[in-house]
Amino acid sequence: MDKRDNIEAVNRMQQFIGSHLDCPISLHDLAGASGYSPWHSARLFKELTGRSPFDYIRALRLSRAALRLQDRPDRVIDVALDFVFGTPEGFTRAFSREFGQTPKTFRSNPHPVRLFMPPPIRESLEHDRGGHLMSETQKPASVFVQVVDRPARKLILKRGVKATEYFTYCDEVGCDIWDVLTGIKDALYEPLGLWLPPHLIRPGTSEYVQGVEMPANYAGPVPEGYEIIDLPPCKLMVFQGEPFEDEQFGQAIADLNAVMDRYNPELYGFRWADDDAPSFQMEPQGYRGYIAGRPVRPVS
Repeated sequence: MDKRDNIEAVNRMQQFIGSHLDCPISLHDLAGASGYSPWHSARLFKELTGRSPFDYIRALRLSRAALRLQDRPDRVIDVALDFVFGTPEGFTRAFSREFGQTPKTFRSNPHPVRLFMPPPIRESLEHDRGGHLMSETQKPASVFVQVVDRPARKLILKRGVKATEYFTYCDEVGCDIWDVLTGIKDALYEPLGLWLPPHLIRPGTSEYVQGVEMPANYAGPVPEGYEIIDLPPCKLMVFQGEPFEDEQFGQAIADLNAVMDRYNPELYGFRWADDDAPSFQMEPQGYRGYIAGRPVRPVS
């Protein structure tokens, strides 16, 4: 059987699942979407996604439910029924196993949790860096996604001239910016590489900058040659790849960027909102995987 046919079959099953999460889904339904027998459909699905169809469906439903509880004042019982959990008790048990807390606790104090992100089967299996088919033994990497709320804050940044990514930025302003940013006291997080939305780009300066976020009331010193700007509250969809060997950082970045480029945030009820805030990348560190993020808004 042709590998491309298998990939297309699993993609059809993924699409069917994504559009029927609020309905019961049987193996025969998936077989109808794939065009193969139920047994063969289940085997292909697990081979190419790393999960059985029903593990995959449950994880995706729980992630959608977490986002519903985070963004809307719905009752737990209504969320459970909307995502086809037979009883609130069964939903609570499944949610607690997945996220380490009950739905009621999460709704009263929502905070970032690791959401299940369906793996991009087609591209990760069809092409390696040279554009050739990958081997049967290679599996799609796991990528985790979470949506986080960022409050109003300030950003201390150093602009470039025409840079659109890290390497051209270093050519323009040098590679010691990170050290300066790391030394700024009272920073909220570690320094970031950022892609500014058009309204934050000054004439004659670059889209890509490096900076560090500060509290909204920060009134401390700003290094010479840097500036400080205000950032409004926003939501960010944050992607985290698998750990990697440090010398493979370039491939780790390329792999995660490819996932983000293909990803449709409407799967979780959001849309891209690139004018709301900068997109960002964190320093690639192999032990934690490459991490990057892009602003989103709930789909109304």
